[in-house]
Amino acid sequence: MKLFENNGLLLRYLFIIVAAIIVCGSLVVSHSLVTDLSKEERNKIEIWAEATKEMASNVENLNMILVVQVLNNNTTIPVILYDKKDNFYTSNNIDLPETNEQDFLREKAIQFEKKHPPIIIEVEDFDQYVYYDDSYTLKRLQLYPYVQLGVLLLFMIIAFFALFSTMKMEQDRLWVGLSKETAHQLGTPISSLLAWLEYLKLKEVDAAIVSDMEKDVNRLQMITDRFSKIGSAPALEEKDIADIIVQAISYLEKRISKKVIFELQLPDVPLYAKVSEPLLSWVFENLTKNAVDAMGGQGKIIYTLADKGKVLSIDIQDTGKGIPKSKFRTVFNPGYTTKARGWGLGLSLAKRIIDSYHKGHIYVKSSVVGVGTTFCIELKKAN
Repeated sequence: MKLFENNGLLLRYLFIIVAAIIVCGSLVVSHSLVTDLSKEERNKIEIWAEATKEMASNVENLNMILVVQVLNNNTTIPVILYDKKDNFYTSNNIDLPETNEQDFLREKAIQFEKKHPPIIIEVEDFDQYVYYDDSYTLKRLQLYPYVQLGVLLLFMIIAFFALFSTMKMEQDRLWVGLSKETAHQLGTPISSLLAWLEYLKLKEVDAAIVSDMEKDVNRLQMITDRFSKIGSAPALEEKDIADIIVQAISYLEKRISKKVIFELQLPDVPLYAKVSEPLLSWVFENLTKNAVDAMGGQGKIIYTLADKGKVLSIDIQDTGKGIPKSKFRTVFNPGYTTKARGWGLGLSLAKRIIDSYHKGHIYVKSSVVGVGTTFCIELKKAN
């Protein structure tokens, strides 16, 4: 079981590491593309500024066709040309408002300057500044890493939950198969014991001895019935929860240390919930046995049943060694145990019975190391 858990944990970590490498590599490549395209656009604007400078310089033998072609070639990069002498703005590839064009371009120039330093054009009687913004293509490329990161994160989350669900389904099949096989294996010796009981009755053996043996055999039958129900939807019936608690304690009280004190804090009126009595009593017995082990066979266990409106709350409090707060959730994981022997399935099955079969909730309500622990079970109250 622990090998299965370790392999599953290793797969999760390996998947996360591979996904992180893919994300980082993708971001590095995207950043490199954005940087290269940004440099290329800067070069284009510098050439455009140089063409503007040549146009204004009135140089003889100037190839006007080439200059005009360079100026008209910019169809993607937003550009603002500011004439300092006339305090006038002109633009290219920018949608202008119907009014207040100069104020609009002035604000735009300020925004552009924050992204890219302006290119200065200086000739005789001519002092202009070229402000420019990233092209629409570059802006989309700049957003692409964030979109890509979001998609990859979403993929990682979906894949992680799919992997987790698959592992959980495999664990479920393991528990169901184990439980049903246990029930099947117990069937034959129990049938044999029933036959021996009938034989002892015919031999007029001490009735008290036969009665106690019969109770234990009936108990084995009930345990077999419990195991056979794992994996199948149990029939839920409206039951008084206090009665189930009392019956579970009555059976265990005679079979555990006399140094364990049981205290029942039950209401005077019946409190009903739809439950499977064999499975719910199993949970109470399991928590009780765990409490006895935690106390070393000596201490006090308090059972408190309370009406919380729509739910019934059952607290099981012991005076045992306690559970560290970091272990509150992991105590319900399959394989978790503090005992030298055992598979650590008790609390895991208890959680399955309460959460899956009864649509309730079981959790560690409180615990102090060296003082004790309180488990809480919440069940929907019957209408």
